[in-house]
Amino acid sequence: MNRNLRKLKYLTKFHQFDLHFKKHCEEGNLPNYVVIEQRFFDLLSIPANDDHPSHDVSEGQKFVKKVYETLRASPQWNEILFIIIYDEHGGFYDHVPTPVTGVPSPDDIVGPAPYNFKFDRLGVRVPAFLISPWIEPGTVLHAPSGPYPTSEFEHSSIAATVKKIFNLKEFLTKRDAWAGTFEGILTRASPRVDCPVTLVEPVKLREGAAKEDAKLSEFQVELVEMAAVLNGDLKKDIYPQQLVDGLNVSVASKYVDNAFNRFCDECDKAKRNGVEESEIICLEKPATKSKSFAHKLFSCLVCGNN
Repeated sequence: MNRNLRKLKYLTKFHQFDLHFKKHCEEGNLPNYVVIEQRFFDLLSIPANDDHPSHDVSEGQKFVKKVYETLRASPQWNEILFIIIYDEHGGFYDHVPTPVTGVPSPDDIVGPAPYNFKFDRLGVRVPAFLISPWIEPGTVLHAPSGPYPTSEFEHSSIAATVKKIFNLKEFLTKRDAWAGTFEGILTRASPRVDCPVTLVEPVKLREGAAKEDAKLSEFQVELVEMAAVLNGDLKKDIYPQQLVDGLNVSVASKYVDNAFNRFCDECDKAKRNGVEESEIICLEKPATKSKSFAHKLFSCLVCGNN
């Protein structure tokens, strides 16, 4: 997460899926661009639906079903391109070599020794589904037609496509400027009327229940560390390693929820106190009555996932 995402003016752009998404769809109030995140902690009361091992894959597919059916019932359906994409290939063999020719480094950053990785190659292919009433049935995209001879479809193709269709001023990096775009898949002169209203119910695949006392995965550790940035705990001696030592899934989930809720509360206080919307809110220490937040610019590391 770029620190700009913690600017006060962006706080109102984040919404609870279960509370707000269906309502926004029903009212036709979805904005032009929406990103939906999954649940990454597997709990007995609320199972994870992010398709990460050892979570039940059927929960992830139920989530896709719910999103699709909600979009399909929306009065905005004929304006929608729904993209389902994964950031990993699942560990399966891929017979297609990973592209290395003409792939630009996004920002010329080089990794540390001894590998000095230049980020100038792509990885194993991942699934991507594009769903819209403006796409012909059975359409398959094999390769882009540009903008460069070596361009490929990859994750930054989403940013590149958004930049193109909304006529934004500039690209984010050299990579999305190079990536192929897929707006050309929307080829119909009129929207389809045969798109299913409902999808089949996914079959449960895991026999056991959620293991709330399980150790954290590497990604869940990173989520806790990201929450620590919001919570102000990155300034403590326990950050980062001691912060996550001994945490299980249940405790970590509560920590992340509490950190985010506290951050939102402090942002609300900042707005009521007249803080400029361009300010970046940084919690330096646990909230007190005399001083509960500070405004300070600083860099932080976070990660995203699907």
